[in-house]
Amino acid sequence: MTGFKIITKDGQEIKFKFYFDNAPVTSNAFHNTLPFTRTFYHARVSGQEIWIDDVPQLDIIQENASVYSEPGEVVFGPTKPIRTKTANCFGIYYGDGKGLDAANIFAKVVDTDKQKLIDLGNSIWKNGSQDLTLTFLDTEIQQNI
Repeated sequence: MTGFKIITKDGQEIKFKFYFDNAPVTSNAFHNTLPFTRTFYHARVSGQEIWIDDVPQLDIIQENASVYSEPGEVVFGPTKPIRTKTANCFGIYYGDGKGLDAANIFAKVVDTDKQKLIDLGNSIWKNGSQDLTLTFLDTEIQQNI
């Protein structure tokens, strides 16, 4: 259990690695929600980000939280503290961006899949929402991350 992958509508796979050292609670809780399929949208305010707000809910604390993230990082809005504006929102930054409130940064795209993520983000930006499946990494892929 080192990460997860996205499967696009055309069967392309994009792999991500969990930040177990910095966000173990979020990484483990998110892993336990897999697999699921949702319609992802492009963010309007926070920059180059694809996101959903109907992710399986996680009752998690703030850890490794920030409004700033690097391209390729994955964020999840914690439910505690209750005031968090991004609670139970899930986002993937494929480029520059800044969140509306602190979210837990818990994973990042693997280096070899960065361009695939950029292409996916640009496709959703230009062509509209897209159904994506998030699932477990295959065992042989996990060993190469």
